[in-house]
Amino acid sequence: MHLHQSTIHLPARQFPDTAIEPVTIPVDVNEATLDVGGRNVSLTNLNKVFWPGIGVTKRELLQYYSDISPVLLPHIHDRAMVMKRFVHGADGEFFFMKRAPSPRPDWLMTCSVVHNPTNTIEFPVIQDLASLLWVVNLGCIDLNQWYARCDDVDTPDYLHFDLDPVPNAGFDKVRRAAVIVRDALAAMSIPSVVKTSGSDGMHLYVPIRRGPLQKQVWTFAKAFAIKVAAAHPDLLTSEYKIADRPPDHILVDYNQNAWGRTLASVYSVRPTPTATVSTPVTWDEVENGVEATDFTLKNVPARVKQLGDLWKPVVDNDSRIELPPPPG
Repeated sequence: MHLHQSTIHLPARQFPDTAIEPVTIPVDVNEATLDVGGRNVSLTNLNKVFWPGIGVTKRELLQYYSDISPVLLPHIHDRAMVMKRFVHGADGEFFFMKRAPSPRPDWLMTCSVVHNPTNTIEFPVIQDLASLLWVVNLGCIDLNQWYARCDDVDTPDYLHFDLDPVPNAGFDKVRRAAVIVRDALAAMSIPSVVKTSGSDGMHLYVPIRRGPLQKQVWTFAKAFAIKVAAAHPDLLTSEYKIADRPPDHILVDYNQNAWGRTLASVYSVRPTPTATVSTPVTWDEVENGVEATDFTLKNVPARVKQLGDLWKPVVDNDSRIELPPPPG
């Protein structure tokens, strides 16, 4: 029995094909209304500098998301989106927003998630390039999607581990931690893929077949994290209380699998000084010293054009596995 319910709200008009070609964001105006796949999308404050240290504007952020949309959209399609709005740019204060704001376009899809009997939230759902640009225009630098599709928000189709460095632990330790977690999963015949968080950590994902409820997925992740951390106490910790985490360690954070939690999506730009991007990497790159700062909104589109979508196994049904029982 599911603890929560979800409903997809379709707009009056049928959705066009999501494979819309990227559009060019105008460079000579501060505001523009674009026809994106037959939908009018109003963009505002295009000249606003979102990264003062490097002079990157809101227009460049929108252009990045337009350019990356062919590989990004499959990863966020049909999922409730938690908005993290940086209306004053990457250096400014932000706020989280779950409810799709009104007024909004009649073509924007929403997903109603019942949090409790008196609280139902309609999240926006990014189904296509038009809705992607509309959400980013609200000041959403990174994208934070639900771990399950909207037709059943209680059955995730992946589990993930956030490898988060405790203060003073460098990215070299994050890389070592990623390889250890990969190998521990592989010992259970569980394949994984990896990406930089775009900040100072890494994210490991395991695509799973839908069936187990969220609490079961979380229970597996917790048991695995505790076991792998106990096997490598010099480097890893699974301690959730910040004050109890040993210094210079890497947290194997399983709790992002908890109900309603999110991680920054693949290909999300992050509010870091250089506009780094949460980027899929190969295991060879991890073992050869890749750095989180290697990938920014200025170079990731060219990387994707060269390598394709390294994160494709996450949305490939043939790559999904049955979630095994939690390790003892």
